[in-house]
Amino acid sequence: MTQSRPNEFIPPPECPVFEPSWEEFADPFGFINKIRPIAENTGICKIRPPPGWQPPFACDVDRLHFTPRIQRLNELEAQTRVKLNFLDQIAKFWELQGCTLKIPHVERKTLDLYVLYKLVKEEGGFDGVCKERRWTQIALKMGFAPGKAVGSHLRAHYERILYPYYLFQAGANLMVRSLKHFYNFPFPLFSLITFIKISQRISLKIRKYKQSKITCSVEQYICLVCGGGGDEDRLLLCDGCDDSYHTFCLIPPLHDVPKGDWRCPKCLAQECGKPPVAFGFEQASRDYTLRTFGDMADSFKSDYFNMPVHMVPTELVEKEFWRLVSTIEEDVTVEYGADIASKDFGSGFPVKNGTFKVSPVEEDYLSNGWNLNNMPVLDASVLTHVTADICGMKLPWLYVGMCFSSFCWHIEDHWSYSINYLHWGEPKTWYGAPGYAAEQLENVMKSLAPELFESQPDLLHQLVTIMNPNVLMEHGVPIYRTNQCAGEFVITFPRAYHSGFNQGFNFAEAVNFCTADWMPLGRQCIQHYRSLNRYCVFSHDEMTCNIASKADSLELELASAVQKDMCAMMLEEKMLREKVYKLGVWHSQQVDYDLLPDEERQCAKCRTTCYLSAITCPCSPDQLVCLYHIEDLCSCPARSYTLNYKYTLAELKPLFQALTARAESYEDWASKVNKILKADQDNKSDLEELRSLVVEAEKKSYPETDLLSHLRQVIQNADRCTSMAQQLLNGKRQTRYRSGGGKSQNQLTVEELKSFVNQLYDLPCTIRQAPFLKALLNRVEQFQQQSSDLLAEDTPGSSALQSLLDEGAGLDVELPQLVVLRQRLEQARWVEAVKEASDQPADLSLDCMRRLIDQGVGLTPHACVERTMARLQELLTVCEHWEEKAHNMLTARPRHSIETLEAALQEVDSIPAYLPSCLQLKDCVNGAREWIMEADALQAGGRIPGLAALSELVSRARSIPVMLEPLSRLESLISEVQAWKESAAKTFLLRNSSHSLLEVLCPRCETGPQKSKSKKAKDVSVPCKKVEVKLDSLFDVEKALSTSKYTVSAMATLSEVHQKELESLSMLRTSNESKFQSSPSCLAPTVCLCHTVPAGPMLQCELCRDAYHSGCVPGFKDIQTGLPWLCPLCKRSEKPPLDKVLPLLASLQRIRVRLPEGDALRYVIERTVRWQHKVQLVSPTQHPNGKVSLIKLGTELEELLVEGLLMQVTLPELQQLYRSLLNRFSPSQHSLQSSEHDHQYHIAQDRSPPHRSPPHSKGQKNSKRRLEKENTEGQHRDKIKKPKKKKPKLNKERRREEKRTTSPSNSLSDLSYSDDSEEDWSVCSAKQCQQPEGNEVNWVQCDGSCNQWFHQICVGVSAEQAENEDYICVSCAINDLTE
Repeated sequence: MTQSRPNEFIPPPECPVFEPSWEEFADPFGFINKIRPIAENTGICKIRPPPGWQPPFACDVDRLHFTPRIQRLNELEAQTRVKLNFLDQIAKFWELQGCTLKIPHVERKTLDLYVLYKLVKEEGGFDGVCKERRWTQIALKMGFAPGKAVGSHLRAHYERILYPYYLFQAGANLMVRSLKHFYNFPFPLFSLITFIKISQRISLKIRKYKQSKITCSVEQYICLVCGGGGDEDRLLLCDGCDDSYHTFCLIPPLHDVPKGDWRCPKCLAQECGKPPVAFGFEQASRDYTLRTFGDMADSFKSDYFNMPVHMVPTELVEKEFWRLVSTIEEDVTVEYGADIASKDFGSGFPVKNGTFKVSPVEEDYLSNGWNLNNMPVLDASVLTHVTADICGMKLPWLYVGMCFSSFCWHIEDHWSYSINYLHWGEPKTWYGAPGYAAEQLENVMKSLAPELFESQPDLLHQLVTIMNPNVLMEHGVPIYRTNQCAGEFVITFPRAYHSGFNQGFNFAEAVNFCTADWMPLGRQCIQHYRSLNRYCVFSHDEMTCNIASKADSLELELASAVQKDMCAMMLEEKMLREKVYKLGVWHSQQVDYDLLPDEERQCAKCRTTCYLSAITCPCSPDQLVCLYHIEDLCSCPARSYTLNYKYTLAELKPLFQALTARAESYEDWASKVNKILKADQDNKSDLEELRSLVVEAEKKSYPETDLLSHLRQVIQNADRCTSMAQQLLNGKRQTRYRSGGGKSQNQLTVEELKSFVNQLYDLPCTIRQAPFLKALLNRVEQFQQQSSDLLAEDTPGSSALQSLLDEGAGLDVELPQLVVLRQRLEQARWVEAVKEASDQPADLSLDCMRRLIDQGVGLTPHACVERTMARLQELLTVCEHWEEKAHNMLTARPRHSIETLEAALQEVDSIPAYLPSCLQLKDCVNGAREWIMEADALQAGGRIPGLAALSELVSRARSIPVMLEPLSRLESLISEVQAWKESAAKTFLLRNSSHSLLEVLCPRCETGPQKSKSKKAKDVSVPCKKVEVKLDSLFDVEKALSTSKYTVSAMATLSEVHQKELESLSMLRTSNESKFQSSPSCLAPTVCLCHTVPAGPMLQCELCRDAYHSGCVPGFKDIQTGLPWLCPLCKRSEKPPLDKVLPLLASLQRIRVRLPEGDALRYVIERTVRWQHKVQLVSPTQHPNGKVSLIKLGTELEELLVEGLLMQVTLPELQQLYRSLLNRFSPSQHSLQSSEHDHQYHIAQDRSPPHRSPPHSKGQKNSKRRLEKENTEGQHRDKIKKPKKKKPKLNKERRREEKRTTSPSNSLSDLSYSDDSEEDWSVCSAKQCQQPEGNEVNWVQCDGSCNQWFHQICVGVSAEQAENEDYICVSCAINDLTE
């Protein structure tokens, strides 16, 4: 199985990043020492220089050339390299046997032979796994899905490929199975030792046989396994030792002779047993310049990621890097220009006397402490005292990286600090572990890849091995990361393992440095190197002695650190020399090791550079050992050894004493400080004396010891106490009372004040404010006593509480008694507030009670508060209950009766509080009582209420949340009135009419739209009215009708309006008729709706006498012949017949509600009846010669016609009157009417008046045409006969008598016909005769007082009803109603 794709790489947490200010950046080691407590916990940290710090790049790009290292990524990772080494061994094992290893595939994945080999080995070996049938469990552990029989495939591959190698590694010979077969009897498998002996014995015998060269019948070559020489064609000859073996005697047996070289098991063991070659990076075969390497690096990255190099995300590169180092199949190779000596090609930083010339502005970078050429040799750096120029440690190294080029896990030489600066290019990704986890990281890597460390114990010092940070973190190693961008520093701390890789082409520079805190770690590192037999870069003892020789010029901190290190060195050296002396080494000589190179004074055993002493022997004068490994020098006795030393112990003492003198120069100063700090109360010094000691320490650069820190802390505490004491005494400290109730940050409690006073007296120096604060403390204690006495009282007075509170507030001390006093004061004030509110129930609302309760809840519990709270809570509960009950009563559906509400109000009256809902309920009950009284008064005594008063009363009732019994009845009346109004509107109003029902039924206040009011109408006096009421508009009329209490006054109002209507109409008719009077000087009159001059066929309204173009009148073709025509302005309603109007009045009388429309309808009917009486009274006078006197009747008939046309009811009398006038009057009176249509005329060019003009030829012609038409119509009517059969209920004589005594109206309707003959031709008296045609038309005669004849179809009577029932016409019904 192939290495499964690892889980996606999870980046470790980020290391700390520091951004120093310019002031901090000026002292590199000072800043590093400042951040060390934080940064050393992560091992690495990143520093961003202040903005603007950009040193010039000083490296000679053209001269720089280097040979990079070749890095195969999958060989870098420890676990991956172990797998590769294993596969190499397997491949070599089979190759030496003439077979080529082909790694099988399982489930379409390459089988991981290493994992399979390790798992089988852990499970007890091949035989144990087979016996316990654990191949399925092994398949599951290798990540295969269950249930696919993978275990059997794994067993087959293991047995074929790995099991022979396992036997070989275990030391078993492959000839065992063949020996069994050879001897042909079963025997147990020999142990490893026994088998090896047998094999060696057989091999020895065969060799003796070969060497004897005795000629016999035995073959020249025999099989060393079976001892036989047969089957020569199956004998294999080893290409290494020429031994022979049968192919079938080998395990596994070979079916064919191998084509390549074949090694026997003995040679195979020799070849495979050779130790592996130590892993290291190869050098590339090509030499690069910086430019050519950059082209190669950019080309590689862009081709690999298939995008421009600057667009590849760093996260993607990071995940891809760790994927590549963990896979076996993908072999990606990169190159890394590492450890390039800056002294050969120049540093990236400018240096003094260098080839790179800096500008005056950039000269500061030459001596800057962050210049990596300067940092190792700064005064505070320990490496300054190392005499040799060590490349990489004292001299920077250059690093030219490309994508995926990496630096493996390592720590710096001698566990020193390192600093790396990225001059330019793409980022460098770092991983680091803190120094305390170094051994943990080493142990994890050794446990995960033990094979590598067996052959290379110092593998981690070779910088060739890497391991996934996620794997280390899974085993508990803390790992941190960062991306170092151009212009940023990365610092690694002592013994901090770090690794990383480059994101792309970049240029970095690095160097080591050591500070005073590193000294003990440096000596510990030497001991560690000695245990690993690792060489040292420099001699730590030599560096210590060099530093000690300059003790007078050392900084105290460094002198102190070196003193401790030298003390340890001298003790160790003394112990070792005593040990050597005891072993018998008495010969000694002084040797100047400073003059010897390091490689000539290394211990032959541990490779440690010797300086103070070493052991040599005359037998090998060029070889020496340190005093730790005297036993490993040679086999000569110790007495022949010579102790070589640099210094005697006596010579080391002056150096140590010089360090001690420098390190302990401030002992006198420390003695003074200790004496002052430990002085008793009477011998204390002044604060200024302590300050002078601090100034002395700073002046002499004493180290930051605990004593100096303590002295500074004492002075700081004394200064703070002095300032606080002065503030307390001056009263300038903020108090919580003045700041709004919060505790002041600086306010002291009593205990703190006591402690503060004690602290003042405990200071090792005197404070002059201490006695005054002692007096303040006495006042505070006195206040506490008074507070205790006052609070002990049961009911302390509020004035006393307030007075004591004021006194405590002035003490400027946090007093717990103030809180209690304030609580008691708040309690007293609250109780008084509750009592005051209870004394005024009218103002005690629910909100007031809740507010008081909320205030009381926040108070500290007290008996008085609890009693008051209980009473207030009980009252609130009762009030809320009644408020809710009242609200529910007000909103209840169905509503409550007035008796129920009054009963509830009686209980509410006893509650001493302001309850708005209850008051609203009370107002509603009172309103309901008043409403019921008004409703009863409205219909008392049989009065008929008006609609307005009724509607107003119902509207008021709906807003009263009380069940009112009369309301439903009144609402029913209003509903009936609305239904009646809708019925009346359907009866009277035209379709899409803009007039209201009242506007149609009332007489018109104005006879036409947009009439000028140049002349005032004549005042009409109304005797019955004492006060004149303005009736100029419909609104005035409606208001007058609504406010009138009686029908008589309403009728008088309508009569007055009617009178105005007649006068206005008369003026309008006169004005319109005067338009057509011939006047040469006048302009053409404007007529019609379009207000233009007359032209073409015209129509004249019978009411307003205005003329209209036939084309402007809608429905011109539907105008009926013989009927009066009204213009659109005068025709305001449908003018229903009277028989449809009377039921409306009757239904309104049943409703018994007065409304303006009803009064108007009543007036319409009364006016109609009066008009009918007038028509009956007015009959044309007969002259003896039988001719009508037109002069006498003209005016009266015209007024009757006008008044009839004004009525909004269709009457047959009006039609008969109009037809009679058309038939009886002379043609001159109708000269405007033409034969084309009764109401149509033509306007002459001379604009002659259309009415009452003298007869002209044209008028005669029109009259003639009119008569012709009338004759034609008469002939048509004559065809319709009356029924011969009379109604059986009335005989002929009775009908004739009734006809003689009929009213004048009826006479008018039948002027041209005889009353005597049954065969007379007659006209139907219906208002709108349908003029039926046919051979037989059914008639019916009125059984009332008029005896008129009607078509049965025109009055809606069937033949059966006419025969069996009485028929009363509309006119007779009106007369009966009037009577």
